[in-house]
Amino acid sequence: MFEWIFSVESWIALATLTALEIVLGIDNIIFISILVGRLPEKERNLGRSVGLGLAMGTRLILLFSIVWVVGLTKPWFSILGQEISGRDLILIGGGLFLLAKATHEIHNSLEGKMEDEDKSASSSITLGSILFQIAILDIVFSLDSVITAVGLAKHISIMAIAVVISVGVMMFAAKAIGEFVENHPTIKILALSFLIMVGFTLVLEGFDVHIPKGYIYFSMAFSVSVEMLNLRLRKK
Repeated sequence: MFEWIFSVESWIALATLTALEIVLGIDNIIFISILVGRLPEKERNLGRSVGLGLAMGTRLILLFSIVWVVGLTKPWFSILGQEISGRDLILIGGGLFLLAKATHEIHNSLEGKMEDEDKSASSSITLGSILFQIAILDIVFSLDSVITAVGLAKHISIMAIAVVISVGVMMFAAKAIGEFVENHPTIKILALSFLIMVGFTLVLEGFDVHIPKGYIYFSMAFSVSVEMLNLRLRKK
């Protein structure tokens, strides 16, 4: 099972896959950070840890159910000549959920609710409801991540190690990212806009319209760079 330890190629695959898993997990961190930000402050750290723990658990379960995951890429039925697989249904459903959730969050952020209304809304939000929403999106993000892992690595142990390391890195960075997003409203709106773009991309991928990930990540990096310059100028 661990014969790959003596293979340089396998170590390169592990390093590459770990880096890719971290990049693919950025969307997950942003989503979790925004949702957790609506919880009482004392529950936020727990929410982040459990949310990312669910992400790791989902990825590992899918990895060890590799035959089922591969089967999800086979067509289940056709609509107007378009073949739809189980993976497509999950991507479309997850993308629509992400579009709706991000739009709702932008609406709440921009409508300027009164402080009392915000407190009332926060009190009605429970840790369980937030974790349920995180779990739904974890399935979508994890499926894409696992299918990518299957395409890059030959050994399931390499995939599992890459998942554990990447989630560990995300856990380490999640609090800092969450607090930064919460303390800067413009960054929060930018992050939510990214989620809308990711949701739209997931829906397109569900219909076999593939957009190169490099374009998406470049646009995100460029937007963040511009906003970082804006924040620095405002401080001066």
